[in-house]
Amino acid sequence: MPIITISRGSASGGLSLATGLADRLGYQLVSREDIIAEASRFGVSEERLQEAILKPFRFMERFRDQRRQYLAFVQEALCERAKGDQIIYHGNAGHLLLSGISHVLCVRLIAPPAYRIAVVMERQHLAREDAIGYIQQMDRQRQSWTRYLYGVDWLDPSLYDLTVNLQTLDEEGAVDVVAAAALRPEFQPTEESRMAMANLLLASRVRAALAADQATASVDVEVRAEGDVVHLKGKVRPASLVEPIIRVASGVSGVRDVDRQNLDAPDYTV
Repeated sequence: MPIITISRGSASGGLSLATGLADRLGYQLVSREDIIAEASRFGVSEERLQEAILKPFRFMERFRDQRRQYLAFVQEALCERAKGDQIIYHGNAGHLLLSGISHVLCVRLIAPPAYRIAVVMERQHLAREDAIGYIQQMDRQRQSWTRYLYGVDWLDPSLYDLTVNLQTLDEEGAVDVVAAAALRPEFQPTEESRMAMANLLLASRVRAALAADQATASVDVEVRAEGDVVHLKGKVRPASLVEPIIRVASGVSGVRDVDRQNLDAPDYTV
């Protein structure tokens, strides 16, 4: 059975859809808060992790390295939960953090404005105009966040396998549609997709280890895994950081070898 990610705007019925699917399919429900709580084991408070995910990107521009570190922790925590399949993740950018895995069913949930406004008015105890302003602000914030971090438009339909609109379907109908899609052969795990998930998990572990180590926390390199070999790519300044990078990456469980050939580090010699 596939992994399911649900992307939606604020107050668009994401939790109801996720809960209904979990009950229908017997899946484990995983929220953004669950992942943040698990990511905090790297020694960062849940509050700071929340800021890295939810605050407008301008807020964290001064702390770009910290934000990158925190997101490495969040991705590692999500990959750890996703390695066993049969989870439903309703949180920020699940479809982007698990990109490239064919047995991830990426769902976009849309709700009509009246639905969203009513939910926010009740949940936040706001007047109608204030609720509208809140929704618009949150949508802009989420769009800016995904464009800044991933270079994509959050609203781009090509990022999703399925779009469900609560304008025409009620919540039970939305569950029916997504549950049916989850049974499609196109989204079932294969040997290749499980290997892709294992590679993503190992790469995320290495990124998190680099971000958590004081000697390498400021390093920004691309990490890719193939089996038990980790490939590193990027500029390293100063060159003295190469050895700590290799040391940390080599120390991650499951790593047999580290390929450093694509590290751009002037004056570094093996």
